[in-house]
Amino acid sequence: MSVSSDPVLEGVFGTYTITAADRREVSAYRWSVLVLALAQLALVLQWRFVGSAALWPWLVLMVLALGFALRWIHIYLKPLHRALQLLWLLGSLGFLLLALRQGPAALPVALLEQRGWIWLVGPYFAALTGLGFKEFFCFHRPEAIGLTLVVPLLLLGRLSGLLSTGLGAALLALQAVLLLLLALRKFPMDPAADIGDKSVFEEMERRRRGQLPVAGG
Repeated sequence: MSVSSDPVLEGVFGTYTITAADRREVSAYRWSVLVLALAQLALVLQWRFVGSAALWPWLVLMVLALGFALRWIHIYLKPLHRALQLLWLLGSLGFLLLALRQGPAALPVALLEQRGWIWLVGPYFAALTGLGFKEFFCFHRPEAIGLTLVVPLLLLGRLSGLLSTGLGAALLALQAVLLLLLALRKFPMDPAADIGDKSVFEEMERRRRGQLPVAGG
């Protein structure tokens, strides 16, 4: 609930406030993205210096962190928001099926050696690409557009067989670094930047419910 200390801002469809609940949502989103980036970077480093065994806990953390990030992300268009969540769900189920078929420990090796499995987990990475695109569209951060381009390049390169394992690992590491940079640069930002124009959200919700705007409001 809004209190008197909440800032009042002017939007396209009227005034709105950034509440404590809004700020908590933004904080949850930013921490989710940071955990996602750290988990992916840890996976890449462990793979590079230790080996492919026991990587599955990082994968579980990545899946959960992206799910929470897509729970708290602010996107005007609800169908687009739901589409990203659906892609995450499909990709998560793909990881689960692959883990059940191949075993958690063998999951990374299976993705490398049997490229067809990428189709199963691809929706997860499509959802991740959508997050990067949203960040670029809203804030024009170069690391966001890099993230948006690197993930599809990595998947398509592996599916086509044109991308070697070594180069694929390098791109995965690059994507993790870009995601970490994106996450760290978000924390100093005003929460209002992540929330956007709430009057647009409120107006779209009124239209979705078939409500007419109040005269003079």
